[in-house]
Amino acid sequence: MTDGTTDGRSGRGDTAPDRKRLIISGGAAAVLLAIIGAAGGWVLAGDQVGPDPVASGATGTPTPTPAVRTSPPRERPTTTAPATPSTSPSPSRPTGLTVPDLVGMDFEEAREELRDLGLGWQLVFGSGDSSSVSSTDPAPGTPVRRGVTVKVSVAGAAPPNEVPDLTGETCNEAGAELVDDGFSPRYPNGRSGTVSSQRPVGGTVGRWNDVVQLWCGTPPSADASAPAP
Repeated sequence: MTDGTTDGRSGRGDTAPDRKRLIISGGAAAVLLAIIGAAGGWVLAGDQVGPDPVASGATGTPTPTPAVRTSPPRERPTTTAPATPSTSPSPSRPTGLTVPDLVGMDFEEAREELRDLGLGWQLVFGSGDSSSVSSTDPAPGTPVRRGVTVKVSVAGAAPPNEVPDLTGETCNEAGAELVDDGFSPRYPNGRSGTVSSQRPVGGTVGRWNDVVQLWCGTPPSADASAPAP
């Protein structure tokens, strides 16, 4: 019977459990030292802040910023005032007025018809004996505007015509009377005042389209009574 002594060493037969306790105790000490070391490292690091796990993401790839939808600005409706129609007729707009057919008509009657239509006239006499109109310029039927002068050609020569006495009348009235009687008035010293003199004098027998000079206001010079050239 043995008392547990082997090779001169005293011992017990249950040494295996003691070894297990020693190994477990050593492992626990190693774990405790690791925790202490980690805590010391954290203390030495101070207040340094590590990367934000939310911003960097779990894999280290930046998280894209979500797009924000914005509605386009609503345009304010613009209002435009309606154009005001023009009340004055355009010069190029047709007025419906045309040159009347005066061919074959007596020139005095033709002149009155042009006057009634608001048209002017210019009598051009020929060399024959007829007083009828031979042609007009513009031609009959041509669209015209009021105030346009129509050239009236007369087949015969200008007939005799007596000059009226206009002394004492206002210059404007005297001029209008000369036009009505078939003469062409001239105003050597203007058209202001009354007629103080005329040339040729009243009662002189001339012809249609002859020029009659009227002095209004200031009397003419001594040679004003000389015959007109």
